[in-house]
Amino acid sequence: MTIHQSPTAFDRARGYEAFLAAHQSKEVLRFIACGSVDDGKSTLIGRLLHDTKQIFDDQITALQRDSRRHGTQGQEMDLALLVDGLQAEREQGITIDVAYRFFSTEKRSFIVADTPGHEQYTRNMATGASTADVAVILVDARQGLTRQTRRHALLVSILGIRRVALAVNKMDLIGWSQSRFDAIVAGFSAFTAGLNFAEVKAIPLSAKNGENVVEPGVNAPWYAGGPLLAFLETVPVHAEAAQAPFRMAVQWVNRPNSEFRGYSGRIASGRVRPGDAVTVQPGGRASTVARIYTADGDLAEAGEDLSVTLVLADQIDASRGQVIAAAGRPMRETDRLDARLFWTAETALSPGASLLAKIGTATVAASVERIVSRLDPETGRPEPAERLSANDIADVILVLDRPVAVDAYAENRETGSLILIDRETTDTAALGLVRAPAPAAATEPDAAPAGGFLARLRRAFGG
Repeated sequence: MTIHQSPTAFDRARGYEAFLAAHQSKEVLRFIACGSVDDGKSTLIGRLLHDTKQIFDDQITALQRDSRRHGTQGQEMDLALLVDGLQAEREQGITIDVAYRFFSTEKRSFIVADTPGHEQYTRNMATGASTADVAVILVDARQGLTRQTRRHALLVSILGIRRVALAVNKMDLIGWSQSRFDAIVAGFSAFTAGLNFAEVKAIPLSAKNGENVVEPGVNAPWYAGGPLLAFLETVPVHAEAAQAPFRMAVQWVNRPNSEFRGYSGRIASGRVRPGDAVTVQPGGRASTVARIYTADGDLAEAGEDLSVTLVLADQIDASRGQVIAAAGRPMRETDRLDARLFWTAETALSPGASLLAKIGTATVAASVERIVSRLDPETGRPEPAERLSANDIADVILVLDRPVAVDAYAENRETGSLILIDRETTDTAALGLVRAPAPAAATEPDAAPAGGFLARLRRAFGG
């Protein structure tokens, strides 16, 4: 007779630990789902969660109940409700805020941002795209390319996303027409020819029915490119960041006693090893890495996204706001920035405005010297502007009250980005991308903005 014993608490705990360890070791892909209103973004994400078995039984029960009350699919489950959690979103049937969802497969873990399609919430979409590696741009097969499709393609390009899945949704509603699909792909290819995308994968699918989302569809025999999930599981992750030089912004100085001084932070890009030559910026003080310390012991090497404490060979006075960078590829130090802004505040921005700029772990005073141009959100062409309104994209010259260490955003997304903060409300007023350090002003010091003048005074008197 065989006796079957139930697993003990120890066995279950060991199983949980193994499960968590397996997930922690997986590569993580962050992607954004964007497109026009009603193109099916929330339904697509809901389908990914459902068909990859990420939904518990009690969630299914709740979804069935909510679908009867708020759904738009008749008697069927409305998978969009898995993502559209705000009451206003369910009442209006649109996405308003950025919603993040996590799911995992055997090959990779994913963090997906469901972003608004309405033009009014373009700034929310930019927020979700700013940390994404891949963009899934949805198009309603019946409507084709729209104003918002072009706007979102331009935005994800500006924000440095180089790999795109063009998900032509609702193909079931046009009989899986190959000619219609080919026409949409051709139009998108023509529009994005100059947007520097490294890869565009066009996929015909039906998010509602689940065809070509997780499993291959059967209604488009003319398409053999695989479902969306297969693309997401194999697309290169962090390819550009892996080649970027070492950068780590100092978050705090770890000094538990007189015998230990370390600089703690999260590695933004590159890799570091003991013995590597580094420089602390601004200031350019050179040293070498003596130890890479963590709570679990010293490391022989550390890379992107890992939080560590670096112990340097020399006693250097570094503090929060400075950056430890590879000595052979230092950052730029400047108090004037040529920046591209996504203006998010409801109040208009005019030259002379005074704000706070948060760049890495540094917070400095910033003034707007001038608005160079505003970009047409559909074509990317510059046009003159005297002020900026909510959702405007523009190139401006910012003057800071002291030098900071930065990279151009095109070279390093982590160390080339910033946010502008309203001094009175402390609300985020803009997302910014560093285009390049701005050239020195041609005006006399007395006529220069206060930030640049104060910075020059400090340098003149050794401050």
